[in-house]
Amino acid sequence: MKELFDGQKIIPAAHNQRDIEKISALDVSYMVMLETHVAQVKSLVQFAKSTGKKVLLHADLINGLKNDDYAIDFICQEIRPDGIISTRGNVILKAKQHKVLAIQRLFMIDSSAYSKGMALVEKVQPDAIELLPGILPEQIAKMDTCLQIPIIAGGLIERSSQIDAVLAAGATAITTSNKELWKTVV
Repeated sequence: MKELFDGQKIIPAAHNQRDIEKISALDVSYMVMLETHVAQVKSLVQFAKSTGKKVLLHADLINGLKNDDYAIDFICQEIRPDGIISTRGNVILKAKQHKVLAIQRLFMIDSSAYSKGMALVEKVQPDAIELLPGILPEQIAKMDTCLQIPIIAGGLIERSSQIDAVLAAGATAITTSNKELWKTVV
Protein backbone atom coordinates (compact mmCIF):
# COMPACT_ATOMS: atom_id res chain seq x y z
CA MET A 1 0.00 0.00 0.00
CA LYS A 2 1.31 3.43 -0.95
CA GLU A 3 2.16 5.72 1.97
CA LEU A 4 -0.32 8.58 2.53
CA PHE A 5 0.94 11.85 1.03
CA ASP A 6 3.91 9.96 -0.45
CA GLY A 7 5.61 10.26 2.94
CA GLN A 8 5.44 14.07 2.94
CA LYS A 9 5.42 15.21 6.59
CA ILE A 10 4.80 18.95 6.19
CA ILE A 11 1.91 19.98 3.97
CA PRO A 12 1.93 23.71 3.21
CA ALA A 13 -1.45 25.44 3.37
CA ALA A 14 -2.25 28.37 1.08
CA HIS A 15 -4.48 31.30 1.97
CA ASN A 16 -4.20 33.03 -1.42
CA GLN A 17 -2.69 32.92 -4.90
CA ARG A 18 0.63 34.32 -3.68
CA ASP A 19 0.92 31.43 -1.21
CA ILE A 20 0.14 28.95 -3.99
CA GLU A 21 2.90 30.47 -6.11
CA LYS A 22 5.38 30.09 -3.21
CA ILE A 23 4.30 26.48 -2.62
CA SER A 24 4.70 25.71 -6.32
CA ALA A 25 8.44 26.39 -5.91
CA LEU A 26 8.75 23.94 -3.00
CA ASP A 27 9.80 20.33 -3.46
CA VAL A 28 6.51 18.90 -2.18
CA SER A 29 3.76 16.85 -3.75
CA TYR A 30 0.78 17.92 -1.62
CA MET A 31 -0.64 21.25 -0.55
CA VAL A 32 -3.80 22.46 1.18
CA MET A 33 -5.90 25.22 -0.31
CA LEU A 34 -7.73 27.14 2.39
CA GLU A 35 -9.90 30.21 1.84
CA THR A 36 -10.94 30.89 -1.71
CA HIS A 37 -13.88 32.26 -3.68
CA VAL A 38 -16.17 30.12 -5.82
CA ALA A 39 -15.23 32.16 -8.91
CA GLN A 40 -11.49 31.59 -8.34
CA VAL A 41 -11.27 28.06 -7.00
CA LYS A 42 -11.13 26.23 -10.33
CA SER A 43 -8.35 28.38 -11.79
CA LEU A 44 -6.35 28.22 -8.55
CA VAL A 45 -6.59 24.43 -8.37
CA GLN A 46 -5.68 24.18 -12.07
CA PHE A 47 -2.66 26.44 -11.53
CA ALA A 48 -1.46 24.41 -8.54
CA LYS A 49 -1.90 21.16 -10.45
CA SER A 50 -0.04 22.62 -13.45
CA THR A 51 2.99 22.97 -11.16
CA GLY A 52 2.75 19.29 -10.21
CA LYS A 53 1.00 19.74 -6.86
CA LYS A 54 -1.77 17.56 -5.52
CA VAL A 55 -4.42 19.81 -4.00
CA LEU A 56 -6.31 19.10 -0.79
CA LEU A 57 -9.19 21.56 -0.96
CA HIS A 58 -10.88 22.76 2.20
CA ALA A 59 -14.51 22.65 1.03
CA ASP A 60 -15.84 24.56 4.06
CA LEU A 61 -13.76 27.61 3.16
CA ILE A 62 -14.97 28.21 -0.39
CA ASN A 63 -16.83 31.50 -0.16
CA GLY A 64 -20.04 31.51 -2.16
CA LEU A 65 -20.52 27.74 -2.19
CA LYS A 66 -22.88 25.93 0.16
CA ASN A 67 -21.64 22.72 1.75
CA ASP A 68 -24.27 20.30 0.52
CA ASP A 69 -24.13 17.19 -1.63
CA TYR A 70 -24.62 19.19 -4.85
CA ALA A 71 -21.66 21.42 -4.02
CA ILE A 72 -19.44 18.41 -3.42
CA ASP A 73 -20.60 16.85 -6.69
CA PHE A 74 -19.63 20.12 -8.40
CA ILE A 75 -16.25 20.29 -6.65
CA CYS A 76 -15.38 16.69 -7.47
CA GLN A 77 -16.59 16.79 -11.08
CA GLU A 78 -15.58 20.33 -12.11
CA ILE A 79 -12.77 21.46 -9.79
CA ARG A 80 -11.19 18.00 -9.42
CA PRO A 81 -9.07 18.35 -6.28
CA ASP A 82 -7.03 15.37 -5.12
CA GLY A 83 -8.63 15.55 -1.70
CA ILE A 84 -11.34 17.34 0.25
CA ILE A 85 -11.08 18.55 3.82
CA SER A 86 -14.24 19.33 5.78
CA THR A 87 -15.71 19.45 9.27
CA ARG A 88 -18.96 18.06 7.90
CA GLY A 89 -19.66 14.35 7.79
CA ASN A 90 -21.94 14.58 4.74
CA VAL A 91 -19.14 16.25 2.77
CA ILE A 92 -16.71 13.46 3.71
CA LEU A 93 -19.20 10.75 2.72
CA LYS A 94 -19.86 12.44 -0.63
CA ALA A 95 -16.13 12.88 -1.32
CA LYS A 96 -15.63 9.17 -0.65
CA GLN A 97 -18.39 8.35 -3.16
CA HIS A 98 -16.38 10.31 -5.74
CA LYS A 99 -13.22 8.39 -4.73
CA VAL A 100 -11.51 11.60 -3.64
CA LEU A 101 -9.24 11.55 -0.59
CA ALA A 102 -11.61 12.50 2.25
CA ILE A 103 -10.13 14.25 5.30
CA GLN A 104 -12.35 14.90 8.32
CA ARG A 105 -11.32 18.09 10.16
CA LEU A 106 -11.92 17.97 13.92
CA PHE A 107 -11.55 20.75 16.48
CA MET A 108 -10.55 19.40 19.89
CA ILE A 109 -11.73 22.19 22.17
CA ASP A 110 -13.05 20.09 25.07
CA SER A 111 -14.05 16.55 26.03
CA SER A 112 -17.47 16.94 24.42
CA ALA A 113 -15.89 17.88 21.08
CA TYR A 114 -13.57 14.89 21.45
CA SER A 115 -16.48 12.47 22.02
CA LYS A 116 -18.53 13.90 19.16
CA GLY A 117 -15.49 13.88 16.87
CA MET A 118 -14.72 10.24 17.64
CA ALA A 119 -18.34 9.26 16.95
CA LEU A 120 -18.34 11.17 13.66
CA VAL A 121 -15.10 9.55 12.51
CA GLU A 122 -16.39 6.08 13.36
CA LYS A 123 -19.57 6.82 11.40
CA VAL A 124 -18.09 8.32 8.21
CA GLN A 125 -14.71 6.48 8.16
CA PRO A 126 -12.66 9.22 6.48
CA ASP A 127 -9.35 8.43 4.79
CA ALA A 128 -7.60 10.69 7.31
CA ILE A 129 -8.36 13.06 10.17
CA GLU A 130 -7.03 16.60 10.50
CA LEU A 131 -6.88 17.39 14.21
CA LEU A 132 -6.86 21.01 15.37
CA PRO A 133 -5.15 22.42 17.25
CA GLY A 134 -2.21 20.33 16.17
CA ILE A 135 -0.18 20.90 19.31
CA LEU A 136 -1.89 18.09 21.23
CA PRO A 137 0.50 15.13 21.06
CA GLU A 138 -1.33 13.25 23.82
CA GLN A 139 -4.64 13.48 21.95
CA ILE A 140 -2.96 12.47 18.70
CA ALA A 141 -1.53 9.37 20.36
CA LYS A 142 -4.92 8.53 21.92
CA MET A 143 -6.82 8.94 18.64
CA ASP A 144 -4.14 7.05 16.72
CA THR A 145 -4.54 4.09 19.07
CA CYS A 146 -8.35 4.16 19.07
CA LEU A 147 -9.12 4.80 15.42
CA GLN A 148 -6.28 3.42 13.30
CA ILE A 149 -6.91 6.23 10.77
CA PRO A 150 -4.07 8.50 9.63
CA ILE A 151 -3.98 11.75 11.60
CA ILE A 152 -2.82 15.12 10.32
CA ALA A 153 -2.05 17.80 12.91
CA GLY A 154 -2.88 21.40 12.06
CA GLY A 155 -3.23 24.74 13.79
CA LEU A 156 -1.02 26.59 16.28
CA ILE A 157 2.12 24.69 15.26
CA GLU A 158 4.87 27.29 15.41
CA ARG A 159 8.17 25.45 15.92
CA SER A 160 10.04 22.48 14.52
CA SER A 161 10.06 20.92 18.00
CA GLN A 162 6.24 20.88 17.92
CA ILE A 163 6.34 19.16 14.53
CA ASP A 164 8.71 16.55 15.95
CA ALA A 165 6.45 16.00 19.00
CA VAL A 166 3.23 15.46 17.05
CA LEU A 167 4.93 13.22 14.48
CA ALA A 168 6.43 11.17 17.32
CA ALA A 169 2.94 10.91 18.85
CA GLY A 170 1.66 9.22 15.71
CA ALA A 171 0.63 12.00 13.32
CA THR A 172 1.19 11.12 9.67
CA ALA A 173 1.84 14.75 8.71
CA ILE A 174 1.17 18.34 9.72
CA THR A 175 -0.54 21.12 7.79
CA THR A 176 0.68 24.66 8.23
CA SER A 177 0.26 28.08 6.69
CA ASN A 178 3.37 29.23 8.61
CA LYS A 179 5.81 30.01 5.80
CA GLU A 180 8.80 29.68 8.15
CA LEU A 181 7.89 26.03 8.68
CA TRP A 182 7.60 25.47 4.92
CA LYS A 183 11.37 25.96 4.86
CA THR A 184 11.76 22.80 6.93
CA VAL A 185 10.21 20.70 4.16
CA VAL A 186 12.60 17.92 3.32
